[in-house]
Amino acid sequence: MARLLERYHKEIVPLISQKLGRTNIFSLPRLSKIVINMGVGKALQDKSRMEQSADQLAHIAGQRPQITKAKLAVSGFRLREGNAIGCRVTLRGKRMYEFLDRLVSMALPRIRDFRGLNPKSFDGQGNYSMGIAEQGVFPELDPDKLNFVQGMDITFVTTTKSDEEARDLLRAFGMPFKE
Repeated sequence: MARLLERYHKEIVPLISQKLGRTNIFSLPRLSKIVINMGVGKALQDKSRMEQSADQLAHIAGQRPQITKAKLAVSGFRLREGNAIGCRVTLRGKRMYEFLDRLVSMALPRIRDFRGLNPKSFDGQGNYSMGIAEQGVFPELDPDKLNFVQGMDITFVTTTKSDEEARDLLRAFGMPFKE
């Protein structure tokens, strides 16, 4: 069992249950999925860039990413409909908790000049999104083998509709929000 999943059942559920005043554990907020997205716009000029990004995302997430294609043609960007422009992974279950554990305990502390996550990046429906400027902060990737710097967006989808409840849940998991 993943370390954070075990901690969720033993520590976080009683803590949030007491704070929200609910006894039904199914009404408590929980994490339903984590979506990691890499937009690889440079793949239009260099086809190997998409393969390298997908490979790196697979190492980070622990599963093969889905290649996303352009839905619209934009002549200003020299983009045609159907061009591969990104890759994404949706994590659920054990892999989701293991990724969250690695993100909080290893990757975020390795970011230069890190002062905490923005507590206002919630969408009004209880979901949190954050961006990472470079993939090199993850310990799964060898920094000597990185040919380019690629950022990514990470979205945490919760079962609650309230930003406050979602913030309490993510804070209990160890997410370092700014005060």
